[in-house]
Amino acid sequence: MGDLYDRLSRKYPKVEVWAAGGLVLREHRGINEVLLVHRPAHRDWSYPKGKLDPGETLGRAAWREVFEETGFRCKRLKRLPLVRYRDGSGRRKAVVYWTMQVLDGQFEPNAEVDALGWFDLLSAGQVLTYEHDVLLLDSVTGPVPSLRMLA
Repeated sequence: MGDLYDRLSRKYPKVEVWAAGGLVLREHRGINEVLLVHRPAHRDWSYPKGKLDPGETLGRAAWREVFEETGFRCKRLKRLPLVRYRDGSGRRKAVVYWTMQVLDGQFEPNAEVDALGWFDLLSAGQVLTYEHDVLLLDSVTGPVPSLRMLA
């Protein structure tokens, strides 16, 4: 599946599910924004991501998953810190993300994603369903004060 996958799977041998995705970022009217997707089957807001196909590299899976879920063709930029957690079935999961920039495309609701939105960094921290997603955003942008921190 590629050198990166081989290195990471040796370093984290207990991971049962490997996935890849993207933090799609843009500057719009002077405001930095991140793209979030809504997955009705999970009733959550997250980043576009998904499991690797057999023989697929992590980088290719990230590009494919972002395209399939959003309709956007993106340029992969910087690889981000590995995100590890237990999925809804209790399995150990690891996701490799890259920051990405939209090149072209258009969103059409699909079986996995019924809505998406561009959120400023403060709003994104409030909308994201999972704490590990908030922490990943913080690793890219630095901690953004949020209402959670003020509560």
